[in-house]
Amino acid sequence: MSDAAVLQLDLPGLKKVRSGKVREIFDLGEHFLFVASDRISAFDCVIPNGIPRKGEVLTQISHFWFDRFASLAPNHRVDGARLPAALAAHPANLERRSMVVRKAKPLAIECIVRGYLSGSGWKEYRKEGTVCGIRLPTGLTESAELPEPIFTPSTKADTGHDENISYSKAVDIVGAEIAATVRKLSLDIYTAARDYARERGIIIADTKFEFGELDGGLLLIDEVLTPDSSRFWPAAKYAPGRGQPSFDKQFVRDYLEGLDWDKTPPAPKLPEEIVARTKAKYLEGFERLTGRAL
Repeated sequence: MSDAAVLQLDLPGLKKVRSGKVREIFDLGEHFLFVASDRISAFDCVIPNGIPRKGEVLTQISHFWFDRFASLAPNHRVDGARLPAALAAHPANLERRSMVVRKAKPLAIECIVRGYLSGSGWKEYRKEGTVCGIRLPTGLTESAELPEPIFTPSTKADTGHDENISYSKAVDIVGAEIAATVRKLSLDIYTAARDYARERGIIIADTKFEFGELDGGLLLIDEVLTPDSSRFWPAAKYAPGRGQPSFDKQFVRDYLEGLDWDKTPPAPKLPEEIVARTKAKYLEGFERLTGRAL
């Protein structure tokens, strides 16, 4: 396939269940087929042109982490699954951006773990001295490492922003037993990933996990520890007290912030330079984490 971004995808003979900001979900009968497009969103708006190979990066990083943390948490991936024969006529690299998964029922909360003070957490801390209601030590600066990682769940929104909630609210939504289980799993996986990534020159500042229920058990689902679901910072350039460079769509955000655009659809098209630099960052993040080229 050429380097052109894969933005829209329909597969003849397969029912599309959902088309999100990035991912397409198809019904295979017993399982779902997840396909990550090259679409990119910013400020809750999908950009007209995408980032070539971004979908491959997201999928292959998730495969990497699913392999690495299989002993910590069972996941929804169907190991050894092959794409249906009917898809043979489609682009060869569909396999690089796709995953066959079990049909788990997603929990109604997202599981956020924060190891550093950034984003909405930093904004709340400046005003209240807390993050999602959790009291933190005084005197912390932007991007500061927290004394220990914290679990800060959120609601799930199909459109617009997710809403940060307290742990007690999460208990109200999913029940005490499930809330306690996903909190421990989220903190354990984040801590292991943080330590691994730091050895490879990447700080995982925070991340989002999703879990689903199937046959009475919990599975780790969706994407895992990707540049879209996490903040990845280059460790060599880390300095608390300011925002950090990152391995994701920072170039896109910075470019859009400099435009006379009100952050409502339609979003403006990205210049080729911004596309190229963003693509390079996604690929670099993958190579540093996995130790191989994509």
